[in-house]
Amino acid sequence: MDEIMVAVGAVIVNEAGRVLLVKHVPERNGFWQGKWICPGGKLELGESMEQGVAREIMEETNLQIRLITPLTPFERIVKSDGKTTLHVIYIDFLAQLVSGEFRPGSDVGEGIWVSREDLPKIWDELHQDTQKLLNLAEVFRTIR
Repeated sequence: MDEIMVAVGAVIVNEAGRVLLVKHVPERNGFWQGKWICPGGKLELGESMEQGVAREIMEETNLQIRLITPLTPFERIVKSDGKTTLHVIYIDFLAQLVSGEFRPGSDVGEGIWVSREDLPKIWDELHQDTQKLLNLAEVFRTIR
């Protein structure tokens, strides 16, 4: 590991007040495999954070969103045998669905819209970083 990944993404809320969660395709493997996460990905050189979020969301979900507010950035450092294997800085936004119908992109295998009432039922199936992100988004208060 010799670089820090800057990941951009969004906590997307639809008109019914549900939050979109996705899972990666099994072939992707990696740190987030098998857990529900919010859509997003790696910021590309030369693009703004907002452009990166919009691009990643479109690539992964086929959805257009409106960014509402930035969330507090946080990081994850993973070490194995004394070496850093992953260092990611998450830059996410609370966002509202504008248009589109969910269609998983190449690295997303499935997605679900989850209501405030149902989120506690699958909380343990969320990636730990996604749990932190949803808490930062105060999703229980922002979902109507």
